[in-house]
Amino acid sequence: MLDELLTGRLHLFLAFDWGEEIDLARAKQQRNSVYLDMRRRPRTPASIAYRVPPLRFTLDPVVISLEGLNTTEIRTAEATVFDFGGVSVSLAIPFTMTRAALRDLAAKLTDRSNAQTLVKSVRNLLEPLYRQLLPAIVRPDWPETLWEEYFVFQFSPGSLLVPEQLLKEQSGWMAGLIRLEDEELSDQEVAEALRLRMRYTTYDLFVPDWAAAVLVDREEESAETLQAVEFANLQLLEYRHIDARLDGILNRAEQLLGRSGGQWLPFFGTDRSVRLMGELKVEANRLFERTGNVLKLVGDQYISRVYRMLSTRFHLPEWERSISHKLEVLEGVYTVLADQSQHFRSEILEVLVVILILTEIAISIFKH
Repeated sequence: MLDELLTGRLHLFLAFDWGEEIDLARAKQQRNSVYLDMRRRPRTPASIAYRVPPLRFTLDPVVISLEGLNTTEIRTAEATVFDFGGVSVSLAIPFTMTRAALRDLAAKLTDRSNAQTLVKSVRNLLEPLYRQLLPAIVRPDWPETLWEEYFVFQFSPGSLLVPEQLLKEQSGWMAGLIRLEDEELSDQEVAEALRLRMRYTTYDLFVPDWAAAVLVDREEESAETLQAVEFANLQLLEYRHIDARLDGILNRAEQLLGRSGGQWLPFFGTDRSVRLMGELKVEANRLFERTGNVLKLVGDQYISRVYRMLSTRFHLPEWERSISHKLEVLEGVYTVLADQSQHFRSEILEVLVVILILTEIAISIFKH
């Protein structure tokens, strides 16, 4: 069975963050692109759509060289740019390999050198577009250490890839693909890897895990699933980015609190601290809301269920709770600073009133 040749595509999604915000209308003027509509199965309602449709740009062909995979020129490379600053690159790498070779390839995808090669190749591919769109990016910043990758092994339905067999006799092999592992997995690990899965018809199958997924579906019917994967991967990156930024903001907030409490004249600089903290609070809230509300996938439609599975695998609800908690802490810090500012201001007014009264008394005494 491991010697059987399988044909398919390895989809690579790499997510980056380019800055605070991207003016999509202005970006469209910088380079030819199209607004990306949500690709749907026939029964998916039109109400499921992007709040602000992102822009999709076609990229130049790129040569990808990975250990375990023949060097290939990829002609179907695309970048999707969102208004909240997120960017996702999608590559589709065709392959014809044995099951054993695919399992070995999956394990090599976790290799650090392979990851660095991929990221470097994609960043070089994306660099010209980033330079072109700089005038449309608010506070541009493209961190070299911030990215999120995801792999999808896609196969067309056929006699060698029957969903029932993949979930039973071939479950260990498929679990190895999505866990990016070439060692034989325990029954418990296989069961956990295949725990979340989706089937829409008798011939298709989608099984996602944290780092990779297996998709068995017809080429013309797989776009909706792949788009959900791409968006969820980008959302994970943005949540990580927001969470890290909030850590920095909270550290700064602690410094402001300590500075205001330790000053001999604490009212000096307090108003500036309050304004700064208010700006940081609004900025963090706005970014979180825009990232979370770009695409609302609710209900029992196929794509909504696919997204919920991905959300579970990516632990997006946990990230959301962490961010919400830190925003609440930030709100508390802002309230304390604002109260301190008001208290200091009141004390100064009281002192000034006393000084004025004493001055008037002194003037009256000297006059008489």
